[in-house]
Amino acid sequence: MLVLTRAEVEELLDLDALVEALAKAHAELSAGSASMPPRIAALAERGLLGAMPAYLPSAGLGCKLVSLFPENADRPTHQAEIVMFDPANGTPAAVMDGTYITAMRTAAAAALATRLLAREDASVLAIVGTGVQARAAQEMFPRVRDFAEIRVAGRGEVEEAVRGADVVHCATHSADPVLLAGWLSPGAHVSSVGYNAPGSELDPAIVAGADVVCIESRGSTLAPPPSGAPELAGIDPETAVEIGELVSGSRTGRTGEEQLTLYKSVGVAVQDLAAASLVLAAAEARI
Repeated sequence: MLVLTRAEVEELLDLDALVEALAKAHAELSAGSASMPPRIAALAERGLLGAMPAYLPSAGLGCKLVSLFPENADRPTHQAEIVMFDPANGTPAAVMDGTYITAMRTAAAAALATRLLAREDASVLAIVGTGVQARAAQEMFPRVRDFAEIRVAGRGEVEEAVRGADVVHCATHSADPVLLAGWLSPGAHVSSVGYNAPGSELDPAIVAGADVVCIESRGSTLAPPPSGAPELAGIDPETAVEIGELVSGSRTGRTGEEQLTLYKSVGVAVQDLAAASLVLAAAEARI
């Protein structure tokens, strides 16, 4: 069985291939080819430990254990390990650090949603947040669009960065809205990857006013926490569009230049499998 450290995972994960691997994974998920129960979690005093198993025809069988401790300052708020199994016989094939994978697959999925939903002429990207996920977004978003300007905003700078932006990516731990609907330009695309139950980093008016709400999975994203997004509670499942449905063309995304589109991420296990399978294949190719 392979054991891969974070340094090895960083070296082996092909970021150029990651967005396409996620597109394939989400298409399989929406087509019903994957097996993926909603995330479960054990709650600790200051955080949680989640378990995220899945089977994906293109990526195999695996499970991620991930801890989320928002108050961490001397180490990542998200820390994880991923175990991959042989889908033919259930034998463990690899254990690898999942912290880097969690950050990069989250940003890559948001970048994929941006490719599918943002206006073709989108040229200004605003990233709200300055942590790990914000840095991952800076790495992944330029792989799907040629942005002329990328703005990164911390506390006290958000409105200035957001006004006039074509794409706004929120990656904070705030349980109170840091992005207000009134700051957004007509035709903006918004993505939110912050998991802040029971609150939200988004102004509720953004969710209410979005012409297209894109999610990863109805079964996961619209479930109660710790699987689902609290800001989407009460939304009609049929009005939400899955990424995989946009990839396959079975559902329509943006249909107008001035529409507001929203991608709300909670992170799902098939994303981890898609990334981990790239790492495992690269590692095995070196043996």
